[in-house]
Amino acid sequence: MNFELLDWLIVAIFLGISLYIGFRFKNKASGGLADFFLAGRNLPWYIAGISMVATTFAADTPLWVAEVIHKHGVSGNWLWWNMLIGGIFTTFFFARLWRRANVLTELEFLEIRYSGKIVKYFRGFKALYLGAFFNAVIIGWVNAAMIKIIMIFFGFEFETALLIVLGLMALTAIYSTMSGLLGVAITDALQFVLAMVGCIILAFIMVNSEQVGGIDGLKEKLPEWRFDFFPSFSSDNSVGTFALPVLAFISFIGVQWWSSWYPGAEPGGGGYVAQRMMSAKTEKDSVYATLFFQIAHYCLRPWPWIIVGLCALVAYPELTSENAGNGFVMAMNDFMPMGLKGLLFTAFLGAYMSTISTQLNWGASYLTNDLYKRNFWKGNDEKKLVGVGRWMTIIIMLVSVISTISIDTIDGAARFLIASSAGLGAVLILRWYWWRINIWSELTATLAPIIGFCIAKFLISPMYDINGKNTFIENEGILLFTTGFTTVCWLVATFVTKPTSVEVLNSFYQRVRPDGAWNFDKDSNTINNDVIDQLNESEYRQGGVVVTLACWIIGVIMTYSILFFIGKMVFKEWNDAGIWGGVALGSFIVFKFLLNKTSVLK
Repeated sequence: MNFELLDWLIVAIFLGISLYIGFRFKNKASGGLADFFLAGRNLPWYIAGISMVATTFAADTPLWVAEVIHKHGVSGNWLWWNMLIGGIFTTFFFARLWRRANVLTELEFLEIRYSGKIVKYFRGFKALYLGAFFNAVIIGWVNAAMIKIIMIFFGFEFETALLIVLGLMALTAIYSTMSGLLGVAITDALQFVLAMVGCIILAFIMVNSEQVGGIDGLKEKLPEWRFDFFPSFSSDNSVGTFALPVLAFISFIGVQWWSSWYPGAEPGGGGYVAQRMMSAKTEKDSVYATLFFQIAHYCLRPWPWIIVGLCALVAYPELTSENAGNGFVMAMNDFMPMGLKGLLFTAFLGAYMSTISTQLNWGASYLTNDLYKRNFWKGNDEKKLVGVGRWMTIIIMLVSVISTISIDTIDGAARFLIASSAGLGAVLILRWYWWRINIWSELTATLAPIIGFCIAKFLISPMYDINGKNTFIENEGILLFTTGFTTVCWLVATFVTKPTSVEVLNSFYQRVRPDGAWNFDKDSNTINNDVIDQLNESEYRQGGVVVTLACWIIGVIMTYSILFFIGKMVFKEWNDAGIWGGVALGSFIVFKFLLNKTSVLK
């Protein structure tokens, strides 16, 4: 690595600006918990949307994409492209509802939607689990990736890289504790721009290098399957085009996006995505922010990573699928000249710091609002609670140091808990749209997948091992079984337990005004029908579920079309680019018409 003075200067300026933003917005974050954790509920859509995108751009994301490219080419990105379906679903069905709910965290939502003593304890448990343990594990993952990048980029030993990363995390914690979400979101915007510019420059330099010879040279030097956009329908999932048996494809496209819970892609919104929705100025800003997030996340951001990943196959043929991610960092070192090298490394710093700052702020919101304030706070001065929030941020940072050092020990448990979440998503979606969902539905849907996953993986799956192949796993049998098992369990739990109390249901309906199955029986006392009729005639009247469904379907078509249009343009496949561009334009016109039929623009 040859880092010159200009490179170091660029890094120093970036770190200095990040600290300045922390000091600059300190006072605005000190008025109360909504100011500290939700930026005063006053973020414009473009800041909230960019902040979502920046947070999902962790330092290890381009490295992971490079590994996928090495094994399956462009088509391997369907491992995460499929989640676009759920992302657009969240945009139109939940973004405005999260903003309208007027809660500080997604866990506070539990007590405006459900009744019963168990709700308080479930909320406290999730605050500790998500805010402290799981959040610290995510930070540990991100730290481990940044350590790897620094080791490869600078040639440092692990211990040195660890100390550097811990120092960067402490610096991030400083501006996060001072400025709250407002400062985090502002720095996210700066970091996202740097990250995109840096990756685009690297992709441009690398693809036009002598070794690669432009897009035409890249296509000549690599087999044709590397440029396939879509998976193949087969059971051979070794190196080559991403392969999915038909049943696996159906579960991949039709089940996974709504069934499984995953950080940043929670069905129905959740985590830091819900936090950004709740921090938006208006419901319209919330919807637009989430829509921008989906388009930027899936259509704009991946192509520089994909180009670098493909070029790395030419530049570093010695790399294997296991270490292909190193090719991205090696390319940064080998292809970027003085100044630009510092810029790109700063981009990775920005990607790292944006993720860490969000995790610290988001996790602290759970521990402060859902654990400390809910159970121990006796005062009424929220300014003092901001101080508690700042201390909670520091505590999460310290816990994350432990998780970073011992990440290999806890990594397996955390991945197991993510993998065993299939079926939970249905309840997270339906709790907004069906009155009969109660606290026992959600509690059962949280625990049942763990049992279902164990049954599928350890009892059923071994019966399908034949000559080194497992058709149960190949056809996503674990996902489908766990989803079915969980669904049966939570449905049984729902109907054998009492519904949420009439008072809570009426209060929730008047507060959120959701569509769906609420006015189910005019003779019952579950929902006040006079309230429903009044709200349906008010300014809050929405376009209805049918129009919202149409927005979702056309939104999915439009976003995928933009994704493929950009890709075909990059690879100079002009006829296909014209087709996808036409589909994108046509779907946008229909999409705009449908959007005007909803309450989003009112």
